[in-house]
Amino acid sequence: MNAISTDSTVAPAPEAVRDAVAAALGDQAREIAVALGEVTVTVSASHYLAAMQTLRDAPGCRFEQLVDLCGVDYSTYRDVGTPGARYAVVSHLLSVSLNQRVRVKVFCLDDDFPVVPSVNGLWNSANWFEREAFDLYGIVFDGHEDLRRILTDYGFIGHPFRKDFPLSGHVEMRYDAELRRVVYEPVTIEPREVTPRIIREENYGGLH
Repeated sequence: MNAISTDSTVAPAPEAVRDAVAAALGDQAREIAVALGEVTVTVSASHYLAAMQTLRDAPGCRFEQLVDLCGVDYSTYRDVGTPGARYAVVSHLLSVSLNQRVRVKVFCLDDDFPVVPSVNGLWNSANWFEREAFDLYGIVFDGHEDLRRILTDYGFIGHPFRKDFPLSGHVEMRYDAELRRVVYEPVTIEPREVTPRIIREENYGGLH
């Protein structure tokens, strides 16, 4: 029987990471998949916080670092192959001690008011990531102590990364010299699509 390597510099096989995550999460995991050498686990919103703490603390997981967190708007894609909720939160976790990674996906239950628990209490790095997802997608992170916009202006209307957000926005801003402040006004730019015109020589790409 071959001995199992204890060298943390050797990354375990994706299947080994999948099995360790599955054993730690149990029924908390809705789905665990391996694709392109990467492990993705999907959990329900009701189990999200508990599952994330398990992934951080379980001996076979030990994902000490949250390296990324972002929002996803599936919009109409959910009607053509991805049925379910519209909004999801995707996190990438790293275990430095075990040299392994995992992707965690959780779907928000309510499309009109997407909410998931905050994991800022588990990883401090989630602070700005969750604020960014709130700002750009309108996803609310319950329990976040300072959930404010981080990229757009305080008076910004809407969430610009949502698929139904207009390309020109809802309002425009300018500095008013008389009022001596920035003012917001309805957008005056008419939305339009620009399709480049391509002109090719006769018999382009064909035989002469």
